[in-house]
Amino acid sequence: MNPVEKAFKNTTDKLNSVGCGMCLAKWTQSTIHLQIGHTHSCHHPVPHKIPVEEIIKNPTALHNTSYKKAKRKEMLTGKRPKECDYCWKVEDNSDQYSDRTYKSHESWSSPHFQEIVEKPWDQDFNPRYVEIGFSNACNFKCSYCGPSFSSQWVKEIKKHGAYPTTDNFNDMQWMKDQGRLPYDHKEYNPYVEAFWKWWPDLYRDLHTFRITGGEPLLAKDTWKILDYIIKEPNPNTNLSLSINSNLGINDNLVDRFIEKVNRITDPPAIVHSSDSKVKELTIFTSVDTWGPQADYIRDGLEFNKFWDNMNKILTKCPRTSIGIMSTYNALSIPNYHKLIKGVFDLKKEYGHPSRAWTTPVVLDPSYLRYPLHQTVQVLPLHWADQIDEQAKMAKSMEQIFHHGNPEAEYGAKDYEVSYAYTDIEIGKMRRISDWMRAEQDPDTLNRNRANFYRFFSAHDKRRGTDFIKTFPEFENFYYKCKDISDKL
Repeated sequence: MNPVEKAFKNTTDKLNSVGCGMCLAKWTQSTIHLQIGHTHSCHHPVPHKIPVEEIIKNPTALHNTSYKKAKRKEMLTGKRPKECDYCWKVEDNSDQYSDRTYKSHESWSSPHFQEIVEKPWDQDFNPRYVEIGFSNACNFKCSYCGPSFSSQWVKEIKKHGAYPTTDNFNDMQWMKDQGRLPYDHKEYNPYVEAFWKWWPDLYRDLHTFRITGGEPLLAKDTWKILDYIIKEPNPNTNLSLSINSNLGINDNLVDRFIEKVNRITDPPAIVHSSDSKVKELTIFTSVDTWGPQADYIRDGLEFNKFWDNMNKILTKCPRTSIGIMSTYNALSIPNYHKLIKGVFDLKKEYGHPSRAWTTPVVLDPSYLRYPLHQTVQVLPLHWADQIDEQAKMAKSMEQIFHHGNPEAEYGAKDYEVSYAYTDIEIGKMRRISDWMRAEQDPDTLNRNRANFYRFFSAHDKRRGTDFIKTFPEFENFYYKCKDISDKL
């Protein structure tokens, strides 16, 4: 057993000593969608509504909701919360570690184990890893997104109505009834107000802070955060700051962003300088496959411009790294091997001592769970074999790259280092195929396949796209889904 495997096993054993459902992320991690007033801990449970009356009394209830506290109680008493079934399926159907291990092992979680298990279940806890979405302002209409997180989606649904699927994920009346209708980014938002009341106290405890969207660089509160950190006389220099961007915004905003980033990380020539306002800064961006197929999935994306902007940031912001959030979905599979190769080339090009971080680019293939009609589980199982091959391809890229002058004195090179994909990156790829192979109810599968056709046929009509032309690999499957739709 290698050291990484041993560490993960030890973490799992420690969690299981409390209970088979124990996961530190329920305390230490929080994703808060201020634009709709919802939260969850990790990304797998469905977000739940934050009661306004709770945050009026206690702004920390943006994270410490009464609902979330009840799930903590279940974990501490040896139960598996139903909302965490993603992890239970991974653990029960494979030999892979689930995210409860990965997240509990993280440096923002593991040091707090003892404090958490000794603390009363109903006591407030400041999370160490926080993701905040301030608004749904966005210039993209990603196929798996919706009005809650994209103002462009709002415009489309107002013009054309909801897509003809049975899952209601983009039906604004349904969203209103469910409390998921977003606040307009120009409107007063009580959740944003509560956040800024909580922020000075939260900021001091934070290990990792990540700004999500919408498109964060179109939200005024994102720039307010950046200016707060720049101007703070006693900054949290232990903070890992992350900012999401689709990198499809105009050049002026990209340049303004680069200027702010470099003011936070100054001086760039000194690694881990005490003058830096943060411990590290990561820019997260998103792409789900390669080329025109990526453009189709993330409507608004111009792939070549996107790739150019990644190179621009990696060149002009030497004290940052880029995390590529790859929402692996059914449409990712055919060309994902090209993305693996492209990211590997970035690792090789920018991973050298002139950068602050030896791994400047990380691929994070987190698979799509909603909407159900676009997950990998909707496809025939033979596509899982291709996912396995992609993971094998990434694993094979364990090379040593030499930098410097090979003819240097004594025949030595300046340095040599590996830019291979990590075990975590590869493990996340492999678990996608494991999850895809999990048993499914036939009626549910047929309904999801019918919705696959209904959504993408409407997508082509509304947006002027051509599914078959863009994804010829799925032509037979597409028409199979049409047949199912016609019969339901």
